[in-house]
Amino acid sequence: MKILLVEDEEGLILTLTDRLVSEGFEVVSASDGEKGLAAACSESFNLILLDVMLPKKNGYDVCRDLRQRGNTTPILMLTAKGETIDKVLGLKLGADDYLTKPFEVIELLARVEALMRRSSNRSNGHSTEGFQFGDVSIDFRRAEISKSDTPVELSAMEFKLLQYLIENRGDVHSRDHLLDEVWGYDAMPTTRTVDVHIAWLRQKLEENPKRPRFIQTVHGIGYKFVV
Repeated sequence: MKILLVEDEEGLILTLTDRLVSEGFEVVSASDGEKGLAAACSESFNLILLDVMLPKKNGYDVCRDLRQRGNTTPILMLTAKGETIDKVLGLKLGADDYLTKPFEVIELLARVEALMRRSSNRSNGHSTEGFQFGDVSIDFRRAEISKSDTPVELSAMEFKLLQYLIENRGDVHSRDHLLDEVWGYDAMPTTRTVDVHIAWLRQKLEENPKRPRFIQTVHGIGYKFVV
């Protein structure tokens, strides 16, 4: 398993690298945002540890640029900021999890393992580079969607939710399960968040959002994607 560590604090780079290597990971480090973005685009990684406060290019911009380029590598953001607004911003830009400094290395390892496990589960599903249903076409690699040849704009979380439902199509998912698998255990949204995002996806993608053909409700349980 290969991890990209984008961090400018030398002491933290040494500490995390030593611990991650001792746990069996291969670690590549970059000391500023531009180098981190270049490394993430030129090599394949299983996970990216991304600091927010970086020289040359901050972590939010790096995360946004990677997602816009279709890079779906799990991203765990590291920052000294702890306010909810900062956490929400990182997640909206496409980060998978968020850890506030200072943190215990054992907690970091737990987050890394959880993200790796979720990523592995997704890759063992029905994932493909492209997918079509109805008049909707999806390019997962580029994170692009069109309906009747017209581009459709989705937020990062809407896209992740749709991708998860498609990759696990046919399965019924409870709201709590979707929160854990798509938002991550530290995102702290409510179950209403799932309902709202499902409604948005239906509004943008279904022919008749009030009678959805593909993103179906299983009453008393949750949702499933059907083709």
